[in-house]
Amino acid sequence: MNVRIGVDLGGTKIEAVALSASGEVQWRERVPTPKERATDIYDAIAALVHRAEAAMGVRASVGIGTPGSLSPKTGLLRGSNTVVLNGEPVKQEIEARLDREIRMANDANCFALSEAVDGAGKGSSVVFGVIFGTGCGGGIVVDGRAINGLHSITGEWGHNPLPWPAADELAEQGAARCYCGKWGCIETWLSGPGIARHFERGAISTQEIVTRAASGDSAAEAYLQRVEDRMARALASVVNILDPDVIVLGGGVSNIDRLYANVPPLLAQYVFSEFVETRIVRNVHGDSSGVRGAAWLW
Repeated sequence: MNVRIGVDLGGTKIEAVALSASGEVQWRERVPTPKERATDIYDAIAALVHRAEAAMGVRASVGIGTPGSLSPKTGLLRGSNTVVLNGEPVKQEIEARLDREIRMANDANCFALSEAVDGAGKGSSVVFGVIFGTGCGGGIVVDGRAINGLHSITGEWGHNPLPWPAADELAEQGAARCYCGKWGCIETWLSGPGIARHFERGAISTQEIVTRAASGDSAAEAYLQRVEDRMARALASVVNILDPDVIVLGGGVSNIDRLYANVPPLLAQYVFSEFVETRIVRNVHGDSSGVRGAAWLW
């Protein structure tokens, strides 16, 4: 039996699944993420893999998705919100415990890969996966392969500035500061917290803004229209470079239904083409996309 094991290393939980060759989940387990020591995390991942293999009766390939990325210079993990792992030789430590090569990728890359293989982007040559959550992550898959890039930062569109700032929008002229140290990053505008921050000084959540707009609140409706235009501008800049077949949205913001009707028509104002056929679609696998994509790294 050809079995792939995927592990999603999150800040609060570690999830593992075993996928059949056709992508069916054969086994799944979650455990809390240890907080104090990196070695405890390595041991927890190894234990999950061993339990999966015992249940399936096979030795499987293993892929791991994690926030942050492995530095191509040092091989050490960087940018992880599981901070005890930053600067650690995570891949080498897990490989030593499992006695085999593993594959690792950023969680946004795993999301994009999952949706490209058997999700909303299935059958497409070029897929751009976007996670609109606490940040704005992204991943690129070409012909079924996740692209990492020279510096392992492919898809980090959220740390580019919001393009074509509106001349009549004072807020866009006084851009917010991003945690990365720059000003006006897309992430400061279109992440869940970013959307909330720019309406009534962040007094209500993004979902509450959507609810108020649906109930006829004109201020909330006008604001969401500005958000949709900002999203169209930000995604158009990606289309101008990557020209993907499809853009798959994930994360909490992807659950706003109106985006799929309102954002695609706006792309034509900003994309450098006389027509725009790039689809913007909701993910299929939801919270499972990351762990499934980790398995599909093989």
